[in-house]
Amino acid sequence: MKLPPIEVWLVEDDDDVRQTLLQTLLLSDIKARGFARAEQALQALMPEAPVVVLSDVRMPGMDGLALLQQLQQRDAELPVLLLTGHGDIPMAVAAMRLGAQDFFEKPYEPEQLLHSLRRAMDKRALVLENRRLRQQLAANQGQPLLLGHTPQIEQLRRQIDNIADTNASVLILGETGTGKEMVARSLHQGSGRKGHFVALNCTALPESIFESEMFGAEPGAFTGVTKRRIGKIEHANGGTLFLDEIEGMPLALQAKMLRVLQESVLERLGGNKLIEVDARVVAATKLDLLTASEAGLFRADLYFRLNVVTLYLPPLRERRADIPLLFLHFVEQAKAQYNREVPAPSDHLLQQLLKRNWPGNVRELRHHAEQYVLGVLPSQENEVRLSLPQQLAELEQQLIQAAMARADGNVALAAERLGIPRKTLYDKLAKYRHHAAGESW
Repeated sequence: MKLPPIEVWLVEDDDDVRQTLLQTLLLSDIKARGFARAEQALQALMPEAPVVVLSDVRMPGMDGLALLQQLQQRDAELPVLLLTGHGDIPMAVAAMRLGAQDFFEKPYEPEQLLHSLRRAMDKRALVLENRRLRQQLAANQGQPLLLGHTPQIEQLRRQIDNIADTNASVLILGETGTGKEMVARSLHQGSGRKGHFVALNCTALPESIFESEMFGAEPGAFTGVTKRRIGKIEHANGGTLFLDEIEGMPLALQAKMLRVLQESVLERLGGNKLIEVDARVVAATKLDLLTASEAGLFRADLYFRLNVVTLYLPPLRERRADIPLLFLHFVEQAKAQYNREVPAPSDHLLQQLLKRNWPGNVRELRHHAEQYVLGVLPSQENEVRLSLPQQLAELEQQLIQAAMARADGNVALAAERLGIPRKTLYDKLAKYRHHAAGESW
């Protein structure tokens, strides 16, 4: 479900100012709604509202600062920007401490206001999307499912639904770490089969024991076997056999696997009895098996027998919109696994995760979630809260930058408005200059 567009709610008691600013917003393709009183906006506000609030400070009845406090109590992550024609530094500091997103003194620069509003709208959209994802996770808690809402995953889910209750063999094609076993488990879950889901990584078994692991063995079949051993295929009878990295199956055993698929029978190692098996086979690979068969590295007849249906599992970089949901899911799993309580990942961290290419795909993302829970995520320094002196320095820098912008770079005028000596302002400008590289002061 797509979230509605973010709307700006303008709270301004002056009718002319309100109408002019609403027109400016609409001409800038920003959906906006006006209120003459703060009380009206509060009454209209619904939980999880896709809005950003832009409010005057000096108003009859509830003023802008009181409105800010009320909004913070209802939703601490709702961005609020304040306007005033009587602004001063103490008021700006009070507004920032109360949680204001930004503060503009009339007359303000329209482009600066629009830029700040768009940043606030982006932030609100991300906050609401992350809340929706967390609600989706909570609603599906404990249920094995293929997580995601991108078109690629939605299509994959539809394909799984269409074939899950059949006996058709399935070949899953996807890069390492994309979650091929989860697709196989989803197929098993939807099949209605009462038998086991049996997973085997074909590259992880030494060739010397591969046959006995797959097909089982009778007593005396080889040294050390003193009792009958049931193999993976037989153990999956009535269920699903998942053969991961099928390209690693020895060529000599591929013919025997083909017979199981064609005739639904097997012989244990060292035995002569044909044993009927009803196991739905799902194979997975990261390689082009047709090319491998043409090169003599994989049996073509087995490839075509496995490839009744092919499901493509996209890499994480092709379904980036699923990253926040997956990361939050893995964080919840890791919290339970390691018995740790950690703050919910910030919007900033989730944005950073969206920018990565994830060569290890979902498996790498899960690893990152575990690192986050354990407090060893390399980029976690971005999550550390600033100390009070750092916060005050950051606020001071913002106020100085705003004053310089309103004074069109005139240091003397900005210093006068800030109520500090000109030399003090010059010193602070030099101190913060590297933080404002490329910006107009």
